[in-house]
Amino acid sequence: MTGRLWGVGLGPGDPELVTVKAARLIGEADVVAYHAARHGRSIARSVAAPYLREGQLEELLRYPLTTETTDHPGGYQGAMDDFYAECAARLAAHLDAGRNVVVLAEGDPLFYGSYMHMHKRLTDRYDCEVVPGVTSVSAAAAVLGRPLCERDEILTILPGTLPPDVLAERLRTTDAAAVMKLGRTFTGVREAFEQSGRAEEAWYVERATTDAQRTAPLKDVDPDTVPYFSLALLPSPINNPLPAAERIKTTEGSVTVVGLGPAGPEWMTPQVRAAIAEADDLIGYGPYVDRLPDRARQRKHASDNKVESERAAFALDLARKGSRVVVVSSGDPGVFAMASAVTEVAAEPEYADIAVTVLPGMTAAQAVASRVGAPLGHDYCVLSLSDRLKPWEVIAARLTAAAAADLAIAIYNPASKSRTWQVGATRDLLLEHRAPTTPVVIGRDVGGLNESITVTTLAELDPAQVDMRCLLLIGSSQTRTADRDGGQLVFTPRRYPQNPVNSSPDLA
Repeated sequence: MTGRLWGVGLGPGDPELVTVKAARLIGEADVVAYHAARHGRSIARSVAAPYLREGQLEELLRYPLTTETTDHPGGYQGAMDDFYAECAARLAAHLDAGRNVVVLAEGDPLFYGSYMHMHKRLTDRYDCEVVPGVTSVSAAAAVLGRPLCERDEILTILPGTLPPDVLAERLRTTDAAAVMKLGRTFTGVREAFEQSGRAEEAWYVERATTDAQRTAPLKDVDPDTVPYFSLALLPSPINNPLPAAERIKTTEGSVTVVGLGPAGPEWMTPQVRAAIAEADDLIGYGPYVDRLPDRARQRKHASDNKVESERAAFALDLARKGSRVVVVSSGDPGVFAMASAVTEVAAEPEYADIAVTVLPGMTAAQAVASRVGAPLGHDYCVLSLSDRLKPWEVIAARLTAAAAADLAIAIYNPASKSRTWQVGATRDLLLEHRAPTTPVVIGRDVGGLNESITVTTLAELDPAQVDMRCLLLIGSSQTRTADRDGGQLVFTPRRYPQNPVNSSPDLA
């Protein structure tokens, strides 16, 4: 009859945090196995020492390497795979002999633990059971006195071995987090917290619950003093331990107007991500607010797209009460978006003491242009065809002036459900100054699931192809197209001829 295998969690380091079941199994086992670095000293064994008994067999599973290089033909992973296979064979010999084996694991056996490598190799042949243990994450929260998460908050566990930019992205989109495996990764981990804008919230915990325990704000830790058995913790933002009076005293309200870019999160700048992560209130047009992750500590305020001034006043009023407010726009907030509305209202005397910041974003014009090359490579202007806030006569005059000046033109808001005639009127106005073959780019939902790019000419521009999801780019007299594999290239050279009209083959 074969023996039985147990993976036993010992908790974070304090022997008194070993569970009753774990202590009993350790004392009853025929064989106690534990991993150790090349020096042979095992933290797991030291934690379990009070529960060991005389006469037990011990199996020291000594790692062949940790971070050093190896001449193994399979590299680091190959060396570790061979090591785990050898360890599993040693334990299997005891199990075949009818001996019960306990494998000790710091924390929890199946949470970044070495035991899982034995479990995967032996569970199909032997009776195996895992005894959970208190994790280092729980211990870190306990010694800090900082709750991990509450209500609908999201807790994310991350390995410090991830690249800093990947870590930063994860940290921006979660409420609370624990980053494991520090040591030599600490500098990159701290960089990730800084990139995400959350370094001020993060804590460092080393060897929680042991005599060597150390805690400190993450930003204050010397990287040269960080061991592997440490972690970075981003506690629940809801559970600020400061008294309410002190919180109010130390919180200054502000309004930050940000641009989300033209589509998904990959178009958003790190600076904007950080501002959103730190906000208490998020305000904007409904579809734009919906693009942001839900965080339990944040309040979202979505509204219609025709109440910009009211939205701005609402944001400033919240800031006056101490809230950190972020007002979101698609693209860049300063291009036909909320920056103008917020700054106009903020200029009123009653809001003179409210800090207002504008953070730029990728514009829709840049996004569309990037899909075809460089149609905006020389001087260009940006116009909106919407006549909701200015009369058509003003729009027509500006179109005529831009066309006469031979500027490339980026046209926002070309059409809507109720505005269907302006595209045709614009085409006719521009044809008075531009050649019929002038390149035109129609970009629809760039960066979104329904993205499409159409390259046509001014004479062939069909208003029926243009809707409220589109942006138009109209070339100058110097804008050119070139057929290439995968589509057309559209570009406007940076050099401009002395006599552009006579040098243009279309207008000569």
